[in-house]
Amino acid sequence: MLIIKIGGGVAINIKGIVADLAELDEQFLIVHGANAVRDQLGESLGKPKKVLTSVSGYSSVFSDETAIDLLMMAYAGLKNKKIVEICQQHGINAVGLSGLDGKVVQGRRNRGIRVREKGKVRIVHDFSGKPKTVNKALLVLLLENGYVPVLAIPIIDENNFAINSDNDDIVAVLQETFQAKRVIQLIEAPGFLADKNDPCSVLSEMSRDELIKQEKQVAGRMKRKLLSLRKLFENGVREVLIADGRTKHPIKDALNGKGTTIK
Repeated sequence: MLIIKIGGGVAINIKGIVADLAELDEQFLIVHGANAVRDQLGESLGKPKKVLTSVSGYSSVFSDETAIDLLMMAYAGLKNKKIVEICQQHGINAVGLSGLDGKVVQGRRNRGIRVREKGKVRIVHDFSGKPKTVNKALLVLLLENGYVPVLAIPIIDENNFAINSDNDDIVAVLQETFQAKRVIQLIEAPGFLADKNDPCSVLSEMSRDELIKQEKQVAGRMKRKLLSLRKLFENGVREVLIADGRTKHPIKDALNGKGTTIK
């Protein structure tokens, strides 16, 4: 089992990714983002996103009811169906699902996010949470009958409400459920950068120990991403490939060692 995580940036080459996937001989499933589409929708509707940073340094998008509606439009709607359409054009019999559908990804809503504002700590409540379980039976049913699941947020919480969640956390739960040994992450960068402002600072290889070291040195969304990467290795993944999703052949490039290989 191979898990493909496709970033939601505007420059990601979806057609190139799908063309490469059509030539794979192994079983895979797709988890995708749509942050660029969501941001464009939000701006056009006068509802720009708001980012919260917890007191522990992790960043997340504030997810009120309006934000969840935008997720449904951008992630589960437009971007998901575009990817499914392109898959079908390349002979991949894809099925687009949000975490709500068949409770394919179920989570627990956050009890509150501790943030610091004007020198004071307060608890912010919203519709966000962590994925906890995967409806493996449903995904196996699809996979064994020749379908490729294409998964997007929102997921469903313990009270059957739609909630926002982080795709890196969703990938971690999927990896643990299926005991996938390899994960490919396609981003808008040549790989993992030692210096985020220098595209030439790609680290071609990293170890788990280096991941932990990097996690202590960064903040915001990157801190969250590194934590999720570390969890993959704690759950038994052997290899994570972080590669440029903007190239002509993103999957082939990743499998051929371009980008960052973490073992």
